[in-house]
Amino acid sequence: MTTLFANACVRGDDSRTLGLCREYLEGMPDVVEIDLGALNLRPLSGEEVSYRMQKQAEGAWDDEIFSLSHQFAEADDIVIGAPYWDLSFPSVLKVYIERVSVCDITFHYTDDARCEGLCRAKSITYISTCGGFVQGADFGHEYIVGFATMCGIPEVRYVVAEGLDVVGANIEECLAPARAAIAKLRS
Repeated sequence: MTTLFANACVRGDDSRTLGLCREYLEGMPDVVEIDLGALNLRPLSGEEVSYRMQKQAEGAWDDEIFSLSHQFAEADDIVIGAPYWDLSFPSVLKVYIERVSVCDITFHYTDDARCEGLCRAKSITYISTCGGFVQGADFGHEYIVGFATMCGIPEVRYVVAEGLDVVGANIEECLAPARAAIAKLRS
C-alpha cells in the first residue's frame, strides 16, 4: 500500500505541522513524500492549460504534465500536511491541487454531467497547525473536503493543533490534542 505525503510545510524542519506529519507517518511502509515547495510549482499558465487540454484530447496520458495527477490517483492513502495560513493553507498546495485535478485521471463526468471521482484512496489525512484558534473558519480544511469529494475519496480525517503562537502558550500542551488524535488514527 502506497501512502502519498503531500508536504506543504514550506518552513521545512522549523514547521510544527511537519513535525506532526512525521509523527503520523513514522514506521509506515511505502511512503512517497512530495515536498511541494521544492517542486517550484507555478499556477498553470494559459499556454500550459492549452497544452494540457491538447494532450487530454489526444489521449496522451503518459505526458509529463499528468505525472502528479497519476501519482495522486494511484495512491492507496493520502496525507496532506499544511499549516493554516491566511484562512486556508500555503498557496503551493492550491497550485498542486490545480495540477492534480485532471479530468479522466482523478475525476470524470458521467453521461448525466455528474462529477465522479476516480482516485483509489479511501481517505485523506489532513494535518495542520494554527497560531491562533480558527474555530470553524478553516477554509483550507473545507477545501480539502470538497477536493476529496470531487476525487471520489470518501473520508477526510482532520488533525489540527491550535493556539501555538498565542503569547504565553505552552506549545507542548497545544500539540497534545493533535498528538492524541494521531495516536488514535494510528491504532
